[in-house]
Amino acid sequence: MCNKIIVFDVNETLLDTGALNPIFKRVFGDERILRQWFSELIIYSQSLTLSGSYMPFGELAVAVLQMVAEIRGTILSEQDINEFRQRLATLPAHPDALPALEMLRAAGFRLVTLTNSSTQAGQKILEQSGLAHFFEKQFSVEEVKRFKPATENYTSVAQRLGVNADLLRLVAAHTWDILGATACGWKGALVARPGNAVLRVGKQPDIVEKDLIAVAHRIIIIDRPE
Repeated sequence: MCNKIIVFDVNETLLDTGALNPIFKRVFGDERILRQWFSELIIYSQSLTLSGSYMPFGELAVAVLQMVAEIRGTILSEQDINEFRQRLATLPAHPDALPALEMLRAAGFRLVTLTNSSTQAGQKILEQSGLAHFFEKQFSVEEVKRFKPATENYTSVAQRLGVNADLLRLVAAHTWDILGATACGWKGALVARPGNAVLRVGKQPDIVEKDLIAVAHRIIIIDRPE
């Protein structure tokens, strides 16, 4: 087995947040508000971390949804919030996730996850998506109570796996996540899904592709020993 470990972000990288589109279309009349909500969610998760606070990601997701609704003059019913919670907890896997994971596992890589979601929520959603069996461990920011890209998350994963940073590569659909990992000595692979792109400042990921299958191909070429 290869001694390199691939660490996957979960939301948007493996799981499709586009499954939330119907509720944003129904409640706001525009499914594009999903992007505003997700951007605000990341901003305020990092704001909590910078101010020394923490709350479960799922609770913050609902609070940000309520904030966006208030900004836009939209009234959310209890039914709306319950539907949102249910959809968020049952996000499906992207179609490219399973074949990409199969490729990497067949190539001998060790696979783990690191998510902003709570430990319980992260494990449950990977189980229902059919991807959990690919991963030997599932890590959550809940363990350090600081949201990504706080460096404590990446150093904690390396310590718990008992490996040096240069054996770790983060696969994520978010440049801000890659920035945190590379700051800790990891390699990065960006999945430039729609709505995500490279930030042309700072240390750059050495792999940038539009989907997970292409990312997996590049990882196998670059990281697998001869």
